[in-house]
Amino acid sequence: MASTRKALCVGINKFKNLPARNYLQGCVNDANDMEALLSKYLGFSPKTDIVKLTDSQATKAEIMKNLTEMVNGAKAGKYSYLVFSYSSHGTQVPDTNGDEADKYDEALCPYDIAAKGINWDPKYIITDDELNSLFSQLPQNVLLEAYFDTCHSGTGLKAADLLIDRIPKYLPPPTYKGLKDILDSTPKGLRSSAYEKDLRNHILWAACKDNETSSDAQIGGSWHGAFTYYFVKEMNACQNKLSRAEVLNKVKADLKKNGFAQNPQLEANATVRKISVQ
Repeated sequence: MASTRKALCVGINKFKNLPARNYLQGCVNDANDMEALLSKYLGFSPKTDIVKLTDSQATKAEIMKNLTEMVNGAKAGKYSYLVFSYSSHGTQVPDTNGDEADKYDEALCPYDIAAKGINWDPKYIITDDELNSLFSQLPQNVLLEAYFDTCHSGTGLKAADLLIDRIPKYLPPPTYKGLKDILDSTPKGLRSSAYEKDLRNHILWAACKDNETSSDAQIGGSWHGAFTYYFVKEMNACQNKLSRAEVLNKVKADLKKNGFAQNPQLEANATVRKISVQ
């Protein structure tokens, strides 16, 4: 019987057009960990159901191509459960369609992100508007679950985020002018605009609140996104027998116990929050 599931796992440590000081260290591990988790507990075959893109593979074109194929497959009745996991930098870019009160869109940073003027080139970032446009095409009976181990606002930076074993997953604009414009606009950070169509079928796991940063951190002798590391840890501990809300609470407790200021978020309706993570 053919699988009705499809997943895209993305992890980006290095970037084509950025200096090494902007690199991360745990995001490829996050993509590997999510691939293993989907295979172990959620019924995904790593050979046929999961596409994994890391570093130079994870260009904007390649990410959007795979997401579009997933959505088209769902529209054709091929898939009923889609998963998109992304671990790397997030950023903000000027809003071009007037739908953001703070005048900035939240965006993901692909491998080929590049500067244009004082901000990032729209051709090489993935905005929340683009995701919203794509995911709003999904049929009502298709479940989309997204895991974003990133952050979209630098306003929540704290001293702990700058320790040698912790790196904030926020990429500011490429120029001082671009950064000043964002800070002057008091941006709100990550929101769920990509999932506003119908929360019955769209689930968003975010690594932190809007006014916080998520960490790329050295944990247990290797680098990981702190949210992904503890999410995978708790899923392995419970063997997928807890509700989403219960897993979220355990991950929050792990992060707090280990000195991380971020508070992960689960955006979904009450019914979906209660069922097991599958």
